[in-house]
Amino acid sequence: MNHVEPDRVPVMCQLALGHYFLNCDYKPSDIWFDSEIFARALIELQQEYGFDGILLNLPGRPANWKEYLESHEQTGGDERLVWKCGMESIFPPDDNPQTYRPERKPLKRADYRSVDVNDPAMYRLGGYVWNTWHAPDLWDIDSQADLNDPATYPAWFTSALEQARKLSPDISIHAEVFSPFTHLMEFFGYEQALMALVDEPGVCHEALDAFTKMGLAQVEVYAAAKPDAILVSSAFAGAGFISRDMYKEFVAPYEDRIYKAIARNDVKSYVHTCGAIGDRLDLMSETSVDGIDTLDPPPLGTVNFQEAKSKYGDRFFFKGNLDAVNEMLDADDKTFDQAVMQRIKIGKPNSGYILSSACSVAPHVKPERLKRLAELATHFGQYRIIRDKQIHI
Repeated sequence: MNHVEPDRVPVMCQLALGHYFLNCDYKPSDIWFDSEIFARALIELQQEYGFDGILLNLPGRPANWKEYLESHEQTGGDERLVWKCGMESIFPPDDNPQTYRPERKPLKRADYRSVDVNDPAMYRLGGYVWNTWHAPDLWDIDSQADLNDPATYPAWFTSALEQARKLSPDISIHAEVFSPFTHLMEFFGYEQALMALVDEPGVCHEALDAFTKMGLAQVEVYAAAKPDAILVSSAFAGAGFISRDMYKEFVAPYEDRIYKAIARNDVKSYVHTCGAIGDRLDLMSETSVDGIDTLDPPPLGTVNFQEAKSKYGDRFFFKGNLDAVNEMLDADDKTFDQAVMQRIKIGKPNSGYILSSACSVAPHVKPERLKRLAELATHFGQYRIIRDKQIHI
């Protein structure tokens, strides 16, 4: 990430939570809601696969989270959790859980035509909370608390990060905050949020400013726990959702405030935007972000890695570009190996590349394939000859 030559190209993939559900000996709900178990699961697979770092993409939870449950049962292959607040969470064995209101009704979102962004109750709506905090509610945080104030956040908010550091102090450990634009999409719901950009841009800017302040508070809280990097998750900012002009207006200026805050804390920043971003790498380069994640190649995205590395390799560190479907999940061994070796060849020169899937590793990717990443990086990604050590591939 510092563009300093390491011993070899590092390896670090974000694994889908369903991959942990399938390959760790813990209940899916415990991985999702128990910070200690979550950190343990991430470290276990990091060590098994030979990765050089992990991303903690769930916030910490209170240790007494089970006290918020009304019931917990196994129904077929799924877990069913019913909360005292009335919500219900369904955990399949290989995918993210879904949460509903009673009778499986969808969770509520804000209405852009009538929203008051200064009302704290708006930030407690179930659809927004579940999709940003990944929890049925904000646990023991007061309903009137100011989420823009770092002092509002309890000690448990960073508990997974701190536990991971204790378990494996020598790897690269990254935290995650959401882009203000992601908050906007989850606040109104995807269709309504996209309509709001056209119908009520002023309301969107007001909400984006509020979400930026919230993100800044979370950066300060995470930074105090000393992560090696903070990822800004911005899944909806690609060309599949919005134009370049909308990106310039609704995404870049707000994310840049987050990147600058991360830099002030002497932590590296990078952004995760899925899909088609080949037409906006130049706009990303005008912000303060240090690195770019995913870089989906065609057909999933629009990034030509050779061109991106040539044009922006000194500006950014890059992570990703392996097609998570066609080169990892569905590919035969030869296709997979060739894809990995190609990315190492392109990304390795002058450092600044982390070998990784573009988006998350799918739940059913075989562990043997993920172990192979580190083997290939060791064999083909060396910057200096390792002496007194025989490498067998």
